[in-house]
Amino acid sequence: MEQEELIAIRRQLHQIPEIGLEEKETQAFLLNEIDKMKQPYLQVRTWQTGILVFIEGKNPQKTIGWRADIDGLPIQEEVVSAFQSKRPGFMHACGHDFHMTIGLGVLKELSQQQPDNNFLFLFQPAEENEAGGMLMYEDHAFGEWLPDEFYALHVNPDLPVGTISTRVGTLFAATCEVNITLKGKGGHAAFPHQANDMVLAATNLIQQAQTIVSRNVDPVVGAVVTFGTFHAGTACNVIAEEATLSGTIRTLTAETNEQTQRRSREISEGIAQSFQCEVTVHLDQKGYLPVVNEPACTTNFIEYMSKQATVQFQQAPVAMTGEDFGYLLSKVPGTMFWLGVASPYSLHSAKFEPNEEALLFGVEAVSGFLKSLDN
Repeated sequence: MEQEELIAIRRQLHQIPEIGLEEKETQAFLLNEIDKMKQPYLQVRTWQTGILVFIEGKNPQKTIGWRADIDGLPIQEEVVSAFQSKRPGFMHACGHDFHMTIGLGVLKELSQQQPDNNFLFLFQPAEENEAGGMLMYEDHAFGEWLPDEFYALHVNPDLPVGTISTRVGTLFAATCEVNITLKGKGGHAAFPHQANDMVLAATNLIQQAQTIVSRNVDPVVGAVVTFGTFHAGTACNVIAEEATLSGTIRTLTAETNEQTQRRSREISEGIAQSFQCEVTVHLDQKGYLPVVNEPACTTNFIEYMSKQATVQFQQAPVAMTGEDFGYLLSKVPGTMFWLGVASPYSLHSAKFEPNEEALLFGVEAVSGFLKSLDN
């Protein structure tokens, strides 16, 4: 595909963001584009709102997989353009419109003539909210098409266009969503001795939770415990009878994630006992395991990219970013990497605006690498 065609596809996808497992219009658009690439050796299957495209090789020794996620986020876009989101309250703020566009471009490049090996292209739903990769794997959606190697990218706003970055081993963190509800006895602000203040209980819980990282987790390993929401109370002169908190745990190993989850629950139960209230703790890890790049696949990827004159390769630091591709990499060896898109605003920002020059670069770099595996 030429740059203009890639930009046009990206802009159409950018206008129709849909959250996980509701990507019906997105799926229809992708299927229409894939239908234009018809070949006798190309097969298509769907799974809910996901798509699997299989290219049958002439003399297959293995199946090589490429994954692109397709869902958007519940964010109101603040970037004003001729192609801004048409869906109020939803936006492709994580670059999945780029991921899909590059996936289509690479698919077209690899399907123009029959390869020697098999290739599987996965357009995966629900990366952001339901761990779609895990759902598809556990539902046996891949069947006999399950790859022997799996690869994927994620756009990076902090890297310039033309940059690719990854590392052997852990690239992204394991994550877990935390939702806590504290219930006590409300009352009049003038009579605190007759009530049980859940604002006070919740603030103590948040403070105590910070000791998990500072006093329970090996500082060499690292972890993050962040509470992003705190809701309590109905009026300035009423003692709140209920408080709800939500947050996230991020760690570089699954074992540390389990440890941090356990301590979060223990501290919550301890706060409930000391404040004589009830507590409900919901810890939802789903399929967000750490993204661990397999050494052999990743070393080969790094060696290839480092030799390309058009690629600026950088060794990536470990990031506390979460990505459900980690689940698939726990089942199939492979590699995930960053693709620079030079945005002044971060991922998940309402002002996220990636540089479209990265589209053609991404297609060419990924196509070249995948073709190098077809030997």
